[in-house]
This record gives sequence, structure tokens and C-alpha cells, in this order.
Amino acid sequence: MNSIRRNLLKGAAATTLAAAVSIKAQPLIMSPSSELLPKSGKRRVLILGGGWGGLTAARHVREQAPDLEVVVIERNPVFWSCPLSNKWLIDVVDTNFLVHSYLIPARKHGYTFIQAEVSDIDRGKRRVHTAQGHIDYDWLVISAGIRYGFETWFGNDRKAIDYTRTNYATAYIPSAEHALVKQKIHNFKGGTFVMTLPPPPHRCPPSPYERACLMAWLYQTKKVNAKIIILDPKPRIAPITAGYTQAFKELYPNTITHVPNATIKEVDPFNKVVKTAAGDFKFDDALLMTPHQAADLVWKADLIGKTPDGKPTGWAGVHPLFYNAPNDPQVFVIGDSVGAVSPHFGHYPKAGHVANRQGRSVAQYIAAQAKGQELKPIIIDNLCYMLVNNNPREAISVQFDYKIGADGLLLQTQIDDNERREELWKEDLRWVDIMYKDFVV
Repeated sequence: MNSIRRNLLKGAAATTLAAAVSIKAQPLIMSPSSELLPKSGKRRVLILGGGWGGLTAARHVREQAPDLEVVVIERNPVFWSCPLSNKWLIDVVDTNFLVHSYLIPARKHGYTFIQAEVSDIDRGKRRVHTAQGHIDYDWLVISAGIRYGFETWFGNDRKAIDYTRTNYATAYIPSAEHALVKQKIHNFKGGTFVMTLPPPPHRCPPSPYERACLMAWLYQTKKVNAKIIILDPKPRIAPITAGYTQAFKELYPNTITHVPNATIKEVDPFNKVVKTAAGDFKFDDALLMTPHQAADLVWKADLIGKTPDGKPTGWAGVHPLFYNAPNDPQVFVIGDSVGAVSPHFGHYPKAGHVANRQGRSVAQYIAAQAKGQELKPIIIDNLCYMLVNNNPREAISVQFDYKIGADGLLLQTQIDDNERREELWKEDLRWVDIMYKDFVV
């Protein structure tokens, strides 16, 4: 990392700390019955969630529709990037590479950032409630990521849920989990380490395989006698099938075991055993990834889609091209919470790149609505890089392209780059630098 980049990151860290300290005092003078932000006279776009999608939408709404007021509400005091966090777990990048101040982009692009926890969403009144007060909106954008579906495994057994969350966290939601998982990985002394993969769709499909590779590299380098068992509900590694298959076989044949068709039947975190359709597996430690679902805020907003027989899909039921609610066109959901967009392939990959592209698109849709114009679909793309070896640093990648087919539905083309090489790692760094400049620095 060059000195300019290092100094910039130090400055961002200092600003982040100051922001966290100043914002922390806000709840002392606010209450749930207060008006969190008085009306300014301008029509307001309220964005819930300060991740890759939410911050992108905020910046581009300000550019596309400068006459609108933009407010971002986020519960965390600082931005933490899940993309590239696997590299942070084994110290390829430092914390300042992932952490940024929310106030810097807010000041730069002219929107308001508020740190608060959303307690309720009243779409009838176009009002969002927080512990610090309520705020009204004209447009609502929910970009809140995912939630863990512990209930799929444990029902209402809070003891099992809390025990698993505390002892076998997975760090797929930006929070203190990342520090816990990093400590767990580095302190592992040897034995069997189990990773359960969620059934599709789940956040960043190739990332569990990347994490396994980087953990295996770390253990081989430290000469830790570790066996990493990947319990995969899919019939094969996907995406980047050949690239990961080769990495497991050529780089980590004695460390990584991939078990296909390992659909979870039962998880017993207390006795350290996972029962699957492919057999039962005892472990010394684990990352127990539950099924993923749309974020809690999507459930609060009553935006979860329904199956033909009326059951919840677990994901937002929004327009596949415009991402807005069918009965509430000025309410949008973007990012990982979005439901299936095409019967041809199902969901978009739940990745930071997709969230960024959807944030840009929704900004244009809101600008068009504000002017009374017809919405025209914007076709997005996706690109992911995965580091599979740290010495030398070699990565693989996958690209997804989309178009509207003759039947009017989205079609997907997937391009795997299975040849691991250093140039793809360098491209990964260039890619994230471009992304960060778009919404957070």
C-alpha cells in the first residue's frame, strides 16, 4: 500500500472516530416521539442502510435530482465493507482498507447521515420510526442487506440461536462478528473445522470457497494440522467451478474437503455435530452459516414476496427491473434483499457490485419519477474477484452480464475466469478503488 493511500486511510480513520463520538451523544436529546428531522420544504428521499447500495443511491440521487433532499439512516457508526473482508481475516489488507467515515461522503455529496436504529416502517403514513424519533419521506429506499435465518434450523429455540450466534458466527453482516471470526481463525490449534454453506441464494456465492482457501493457506503456512470441511448443499462447487476445484486439489489437497449435496438436516451446536443428507460431521470449531433471507427492514416494511401458494419467499417482492414495490412505486429495495428477477436464472448474485449498480439505477428512477417521466429499465452487470492463494497472491474471477430476451425477461451470461494469477488480484484492488471512489471516499 503506497504512502498516499496510507495517509488517506489514517485521515479517514480519525474522522470516523470523531464522527462516532459526536453521533453517540445524539440519543440523549431525542426520544421515539420526537420528529427526528423536520421537513425542509423539499421532497425527501429516505435511504435505510449505509452499505454499498445505500451510499451509492444517496450520492447519485443528489447528482441526478439535486432539488430533492436525501437522508441516509444507518445503525452502525462507521462503514464496514464485507467485500474484501475475507482478505482482512488473514491480514492481506488492514482494517482501514475496509472502514470509512459516513460523514465524509455525506458532506462531499450533500446528503444527511443519521446514525439510528429503525424500529418500524409505516408505509401508509410514509413514516419511519427510530429510537431517536420519526422521519417522513416521499421516496423510500431500503438497502439493508440480509438477515440470518436461524429459525430454519432451530425454530424458536433462543438458547440454540444465541449459542450459535455467539460461538459459531460467520461475519456475513458488518458488525463485531468480523473481529470474533478473525480471532477464531487465527487461534485455531488444529482439528476439524466445519463450514456450512447456505442454500442458494445467499450473500456473495463464491465467498465461502474463497474463505476456505485463505484459511487453508494460513494453516498450511503456520503448520497447523487443520482439516476444513465444506458442507455444500449444492451438487457441485458453483460459481467458478473449475477454478475452485483446481485450487482445492492443487493447493490444499490435504486441508480442504468439499462435500456436495450436504443439505442440513440438524445442527447441534452444543455437542458440535452437523447432520446432513451426505452424513454426520463432528467438529472442533465451525462457521455455521444459516440460510440467508432479506434484511429485517424488508420484513418490517411488509415487502417480502410470496410463492404461488402464498408462503413468504424470504426475499423482497419488487419489480425485477425497477426494484420498486408493485403497489407502492416510490418505495424501492436494492442490494442483497432483492428477490428473484427472472425465471431463467432466479436471483442476481448478492454482491457489492450488484448493490452499487442497483443504487445507481434507482437514483435515475427516482429522478425520473420526480420529473413525472416514464421509467426506462437500466441493465446492470456483476463482477467478483476471489483470492485463492496468498503466496503468491493469485485470484480467480466471475463476470455476469444481463440482457432482456425476446420474451421480455432477463437473461444471464456467466463468464468464469478459472486461471488463478496475480493480475486478477491487482484487478481486484483497482476494482474496489473505483467502487470506493463512487460512494464512500
